Amino acid sequence: MTPAELAARLGDSALRIVDIRSGNGAKSAYGIAHIAGAQSAPYAQWRGPKDSPGKMPPVAALTTLIQRLGIDETTPVVVVYEGKDSTDFGSAARVYWTLKTAGVPTLSVLNGGMAAWRASGLPVIAGSAESTAQTPSKFQVHLDERLIASRNEVTQAVRNGSATLLDARPRAFFEGETRHRAAKAPGTIVGAKNVSHEVWFTQQAALLPPADIRRVAQQSGVQTDQPTISFCNTGHWAATNWFVLSELLGQDNVKLYPESVVDWSNAGLAMDNVPGRLQQFWQQLKLASGAP
Repeated sequence: MTPAELAARLGDSALRIVDIRSGNGAKSAYGIAHIAGAQSAPYAQWRGPKDSPGKMPPVAALTTLIQRLGIDETTPVVVVYEGKDSTDFGSAARVYWTLKTAGVPTLSVLNGGMAAWRASGLPVIAGSAESTAQTPSKFQVHLDERLIASRNEVTQAVRNGSATLLDARPRAFFEGETRHRAAKAPGTIVGAKNVSHEVWFTQQAALLPPADIRRVAQQSGVQTDQPTISFCNTGHWAATNWFVLSELLGQDNVKLYPESVVDWSNAGLAMDNVPGRLQQFWQQLKLASGAP
């Protein structure tokens, strides 16, 4: 959804605008400036614990969160993020995927986020999250397993090629040159293809126009007629690839592996592009020292 399209719908009392930027106090990004009517639901609330941030929240916690936002099966929802870069879009795509998986069907993302909203000269307001609280809904989460790839399902795809494994990480991760801090080993899942999440964006960190999305997909060898499992480190960048394939290119058989390589590597499962022990030792030193 473009900023102009969202602005035209601000008078819709049924619409829920979910602002996923961090914090909701007076000095937070939300508190300083947000879209009128937007509710604060920071991204961390939609994620798992530090040791496996890709996990979905427990069903009970997810139900409580969605109910608090006044969302049910009939509610149109727009997810708003900051819009600083393509990685930031991944947070919106992950929340979108989580809501759809939970059973909320009418969803949009504000393309370009708050950066695009401000660049369009559209109004913002200040205030705490309490000022936009909604009457809680009675929504009950019913997870759509057709959108979720489990570790066992990924294992089957590795064994028998039942699905294309699409690694959404930048190439340095795919090639094993670096790794996520929570992952046991660098590298990628055996047999995976690398299409970085970054390829779908303009320089302003908004999604490319539809014709360019289709062109990039073709150039990248993305095959939307085959079952696909999207993954990354923790299901963040992978949510962007899932969003593009499922929601923009219309693929029916694409799933997200939420826990991704952190889960896979920590389970000790087979990986490609794993560097030698000496290189892994130097990687570990860099991670421990906080070096980029």
